Amino acid sequence: MTSLTNAPTVSPSRCPAGPFGWTPLASTAGLFFLIGFVTWLNGPLISFVRVAFSLSDVGAFLVPLAFYITYLLFALPAARIASRTGLKSGLALALAIMGTGSAMFGQCVVLRSYPGALGGLMVIGAGLTLLQVTVNPYVSLLGPHDRAAQRIAIMGLCNKFAGILAPIVLAAVVMHNIGGVAEQAQHAASPTEREAILSAFTNAVYWPYLGMAALLCVVACAVFLSNLPDLDAPTPLILSAPDFHITPRLGFGMVATFLYVGIEVLAGDAIGTYGQAFGMPLDQTRFFTAFTLFAMMAGYVAGLCLVPRVLSQERCMVLSCMGGILFAVAAYLTTGYVSVLCVALLGLANAMIMPALFPMAIRDAGRHVPLVSALLVMMFSGGACTPQVFVLIKPYIGVQAAFLVLAVPAYLVLLGYGLRFSSDSVTQRTI
Repeated sequence: MTSLTNAPTVSPSRCPAGPFGWTPLASTAGLFFLIGFVTWLNGPLISFVRVAFSLSDVGAFLVPLAFYITYLLFALPAARIASRTGLKSGLALALAIMGTGSAMFGQCVVLRSYPGALGGLMVIGAGLTLLQVTVNPYVSLLGPHDRAAQRIAIMGLCNKFAGILAPIVLAAVVMHNIGGVAEQAQHAASPTEREAILSAFTNAVYWPYLGMAALLCVVACAVFLSNLPDLDAPTPLILSAPDFHITPRLGFGMVATFLYVGIEVLAGDAIGTYGQAFGMPLDQTRFFTAFTLFAMMAGYVAGLCLVPRVLSQERCMVLSCMGGILFAVAAYLTTGYVSVLCVALLGLANAMIMPALFPMAIRDAGRHVPLVSALLVMMFSGGACTPQVFVLIKPYIGVQAAFLVLAVPAYLVLLGYGLRFSSDSVTQRTI
């Protein structure tokens, strides 16, 4: 197997592809498309399960909680698996796990078992954790550091394009009359009639998720049999290694990653609930996740054009954090569709934060890159916590204030990280 740290070196160029050429980058982009499609189904799924299982906001928001908590639980085990199997086998195994979880989710929804459906989402999340632990450092280290943001932006474009399609496809196939179903169930003449209405509604999700499971398993086989370079982690992942220390760059980076993913998920998955607080109908709000992801795509395109020709990736991150603060404040000061638009525009601000944050956090990690990557992926669990805090506090302070008090402090921390660690000359001190 080829080690990431022993990959052939190349002289700096204007091409974001690394020493292995465009083929691994294109293959990885395809995987990020799948990641995006599966991940960004969570936004419309919140509305789906709220109707299908007659849930409160807190109950419905167990969807992102179950999905993203797997990053905290499985990141280190997934990293150990990846270090033993290598990139190609690890990717194939991750896709197979995701396929299993998709089939489990579809089956449990039909059986009207919400705990089982959440279990299926956790299995999908476990597969995604294995995929993220391997893919993120792989993309970061495919070429020169100053082009890492470009490569991750390419991945982000594929991820968010799939995310735009996901709610549209789910809405067309499963949720095309969710508002009508909710009203019919509410005014049903008897519990038996109400159960029949909801059962017919949930049955529509079975074949789409079964088809997605089959597709993921087919792609898993294709990856395993492909010529994708079998890059391998050079060292075992041991937290107690004598030369491993959590530096200020890494420690602060873990906190920043936790907060960033929480805000990204909040802007994407909770925007429908945010719109419903203004009285907007379900038949409209089911598409709102796509608006946030469209704004993120626009941000990635801008990043590809500007970094590093006009701005360094660190400077772009700083400006993005400032934009996030402005949009969050604007969402609080406005109402209705204008306020929802400001929340969607957080996608534009978010787009170029992670492409700079992840390479910045793993810089100078040396042979511990796989372990550092795993620790950062654990922080993706911010996507489980922030939306849940949002739905817990919004009944007391209002939906707009709840969004503001979560978003602005997070962007301030990210801004501080971007300013503090934007230079390669920063001296690392052990915590």
